[in-house]
Amino acid sequence: MNGELPFFDPESVEEERDRAMAQVGTHAEERRPGFGEAAAAFVLAYLETHGASPGELITVECSEAGIRPHDDRAFGPVYMRLAREGLIEKVGTCRRERGHGTAGGNIWDLVK
Repeated sequence: MNGELPFFDPESVEEERDRAMAQVGTHAEERRPGFGEAAAAFVLAYLETHGASPGELITVECSEAGIRPHDDRAFGPVYMRLAREGLIEKVGTCRRERGHGTAGGNIWDLVK
């Protein structure tokens, strides 16, 4: 490698992330039709009531309310869609309670 760092293309990383998220979201809908819309409505209502909150906490509360996907990773596309639609935004980060070996969690809030 001659001491050079390998080429890093942020766009390809984002494209791969988006492809994986879309696949997870599609699979969640196939396994639990209506999950995405129900989860999105729950996230918005939760933030309206509680204010800025860790995504991990919202996810747990949503599952406890009976809105459960086949896999908790299916919540990722829900948060991403709401953020891209300009309805929620990341307002901070926090330590995760779950998810071994994962990065910190996001704190979400409604876009004001």
